[in-house]
Amino acid sequence: MKIIHTGDWHIGKVVNEFSMLEEQKHVLQQLISIIEEEKPNALIIAGDIYDRSIPPVEAVELVDEVFSRMLLDLKVPILAIAGNHDSAERLSFASKILTNNGLHIVGVFDGNIHCVTLQDASGPVNFYMLPYTDPRNVRHVFEDNQISTHDDAMKKIIGNIGQALNSNERNVMITHGYITHLGEQVMYISESERPLSIGGTDFVSSDYFSMFNYTALGHLHAPQKAGADKIRYSGSLLKYSFSEVNQKKGINIVELDQLGRSETRFAPLIPKRDMRIIKGPINELLNPEIYIDTNTEDYVYAILTDKGELIDPISKLRSVYPNIMGLTKESGNQREENKTSATDGYKLKSKLELFEEFYDAMQQETLGEEATEIMARIIGEVDREGV
Repeated sequence: MKIIHTGDWHIGKVVNEFSMLEEQKHVLQQLISIIEEEKPNALIIAGDIYDRSIPPVEAVELVDEVFSRMLLDLKVPILAIAGNHDSAERLSFASKILTNNGLHIVGVFDGNIHCVTLQDASGPVNFYMLPYTDPRNVRHVFEDNQISTHDDAMKKIIGNIGQALNSNERNVMITHGYITHLGEQVMYISESERPLSIGGTDFVSSDYFSMFNYTALGHLHAPQKAGADKIRYSGSLLKYSFSEVNQKKGINIVELDQLGRSETRFAPLIPKRDMRIIKGPINELLNPEIYIDTNTEDYVYAILTDKGELIDPISKLRSVYPNIMGLTKESGNQREENKTSATDGYKLKSKLELFEEFYDAMQQETLGEEATEIMARIIGEVDREGV
């Protein structure tokens, strides 16, 4: 069976006051092209279809258009769950009616794990659909006061699934959250991923999913595995923060053989406009020789390395980079200690010596002979005036 695993569409996302709808429509057309070529048995959306619980009308219209194309024209079943950004109740609306047309959406967790079974030449494949849910809800549903963390909740839910799971058939889990292997330190977490809880209580052990032939995860925006090749995040469709500039975005194409062994290929999605960081003096960034071979329509964040004040740098940069999302000026103060305070013995030092220390701390260079003479003259004038 061939499955396309996606997640974290975040349709309707706005980044730094820029709507991503045009970009999302562009990559979703690529997804449709991949489906036309690969002819999968199912499409998975592992949560966060929308970016917020009440999405804008344009976002709903885009999802409706894409779903209609996949279901009615390409005849590919869609299995989608709610993520922490989605409104579980809204996604669940009319879900029983939609199921008859191949659209399987599970928004609300009520204690019953929704299982969809699809057939291929080798027999059935069972898809267990577990939407994002808060541990408090799981504690209430199961009336178990021992459940306090996301790990506790998942352990309880998977334990219940395991009692009914047929290990002689192929089984796929779809869920949304921070899934990690115990002792594994590398997790690629992005700024655009909303925390699920405070203090690390949102982490869930990937060991719970060993009984499944493949686990399709959502929430983390970087494509990555969680402890095993068969437990994976597909990542988001697009870059949604500048912490993601080095990530490759795309989808997982998963093939399950008759024995349930999974093989995964990553298919990249190419954005209309990339998201990247540029750095340097403003005059250099505005030099045609520097940007001639780049796409100036990209979404950029500028780090300016100029010394001294700049007059309206954002407007100057926007003349070349119309989609600039922000800028910052690189500070020379990179030292660990607090360099806004004078060093020991400051009471015995002159005002000029104190200013030289301050300048060196801020700019990480000495004041210079000419600047020292100017500052000495200014300090002298102030002292004479008695200010």
